[in-house]
Formats: sequence, structure tokens, C-alpha cells
Amino acid sequence: MHRSIRIIALAVVAIASASCVTQKQLTYLREANEQTADSINAQFQAQTEPVIRKGDALTIFVSALDKEAVTPYNLPTVIYATPGLQTVQTTPMLQYYIVNEAGDVELPVLGAVHVEGMKRQEVAETIKSMLEAQVLNPIVHVQLVNAKVSVLGEVNRPGHVAIPVGRLTILEALAAVGDMTPYGKRDNVLVTREENGKLQIARLDLRSTDLYTSPYYYLQPNDVIYVSPNKVRAVSSANAGLWLSVVSTVASAATVVVTVVNATRPSGN
Repeated sequence: MHRSIRIIALAVVAIASASCVTQKQLTYLREANEQTADSINAQFQAQTEPVIRKGDALTIFVSALDKEAVTPYNLPTVIYATPGLQTVQTTPMLQYYIVNEAGDVELPVLGAVHVEGMKRQEVAETIKSMLEAQVLNPIVHVQLVNAKVSVLGEVNRPGHVAIPVGRLTILEALAAVGDMTPYGKRDNVLVTREENGKLQIARLDLRSTDLYTSPYYYLQPNDVIYVSPNKVRAVSSANAGLWLSVVSTVASAATVVVTVVNATRPSGN
């Protein structure tokens, strides 16, 4: 009887232990301190914003005091009609340019302008210098339309995260989706990226300060982050309930067997 009870008790403890996640497993950058900051800064390269790549979509708008002078250099504004209950509201929207396989955008009047590898402000300065001979004091606005990343897997709100004007780190992207669940593997986060027509794959350990010097710490448009489940996920609350039910049934059966054995045992023993 005692042996049966011990086996059942061990099974219950095993299931309870498997369903727990330790604080150590949930901690990001657990090596970080004042001493490690110096070694990180020796290699760390801050990024202000992502560079433009083939296939990116850009809005480019030229303005100046003389509005008529810049009209030929802008694509016509598109009006989308939004039906209302009683009225029809219209919202003007700028058309966007797609960076072609040569790394160029085709602008009205100016023609092809190479933008691949540049940042938004660099593109704006390039176009401005091309316009200054024809337009007085032109102002050029450039914006990335498709600047977003996708976050999937063991996070609280999987979905797309827009890259703001500037930059986005992997930690900021995770914060935007409500962080990882307790079941996310913090030592093996997958990041996929398309670079020069080829797929790049990296696995990051968010517990290590090496994260700061990884080329994947700063995200690029269209990156995909996947947080895989840890072993604890195999024993989720639903599965734990099932296993506890099984253990309870086995325990009940063992109790019945022991009771029957005791009842049939001679009283002298």
C-alpha cells in the first residue's frame, strides 16, 4: 500500500513541477550590470532608423511657397470615398512609390532616383538638391509606408508592429505586443529577414547581453519574430487538469484495491 501511495504522490509532484516556470527562465538580460555596459558599448552601434531596400514603399511629397511650381513633381492625390449614413466624406491620400529592382524610384519630371541603402532624410536631401535649380526653397518629405514587423508565437497579442519614424528594437516590438507569455522561450527567439533577395535567419538569446551587439537587435521592415513555446507549454492548464484527473482516478482505484485487500486479510494478520 505504501509503495502505491508513494508512486501516486511522485506523479502529482512531477506534474506540478512541470507546470511551473522559474523566475530565472522569465528574466531578460540577466547578465546586465554596470560592468557589462562598458564591454557592450565597445561594440554597440546605435541605429537611428532602417535603410531603404528594394520593394519598400515610399511616400514622397515636394512642397514650397510657390505651390504651382512644385505641382509637376508630385503624384496626383488620390481621393477615397467613405460612405456615411447621410453624407459622403472624402479623405485625400498621397500615392506611394515602390523601390524597384535597381534600387530606384521613378519620380515625375526628375525620373529615376537611386534610394536603396539610404535613410529617409538622405533621400529627401538628394531630391532637394535635384530640385533647387528649378524650384525656390523646396521642402521634401519622405516616409516609409510599409515599415512594420510581424510578431508571432508565445506573445500576448500576436500581430504587426509599425516601425515609427526612427527605429525599433526587438525588445520594443515585444513590448508592443504585450510581451511574451510565461511559456515563451527567451533563450531562442527566431528572427527572419530578407536581405538582397535571400532569407536570413537568426536565433537570439534575450537573457544575454550579447543581444545588444546583434545585427538583429534593431529590426528592419518586414522582419518576422517568432517566439517558440518552452517545454512547460506541453503541460498547459488544460493538460494538467487531464493528468490530475488521471492521477485521481488511479489513486481512487488504488484505494479501492487496498481496502479490498485489507477486508479480505485474516484478522490475525
